[in-house]
Amino acid sequence: MTIKRVLPGNRYSEAVIAGGFIFCAGMVPEHTGGDIVAQTKDVLAQLDTLLAECGTDKTAVVDTVIYLADMADYTGMNIAWDSWIAPGQAPARATVEARLANPAWRIEIKVTAYTRHP
Repeated sequence: MTIKRVLPGNRYSEAVIAGGFIFCAGMVPEHTGGDIVAQTKDVLAQLDTLLAECGTDKTAVVDTVIYLADMADYTGMNIAWDSWIAPGQAPARATVEARLANPAWRIEIKVTAYTRHP
């Protein structure tokens, strides 16, 4: 099996492609001043860019884990999520509350995508 590391760093790669899947690192907002909708849109835009770098797009996402610093942000996160996800292409998803590494981050999203999709 070939393993390809995308945008590797010292501690982690932004994505790893192996066995027909793309395993993306958890993505956090680059701009932390906004509300949960803005932070979610920021992360989803980064995911669009990373998936394109891996040769695919959001329609290939098969699994998602969303970490929220506060579950009170669930509805706002879903506003951004629902406008991003392609109709009929929703992946399996879990959303959990977690203490994130930076208190300014309200969200972190980790996705797994399939490399061979129509």
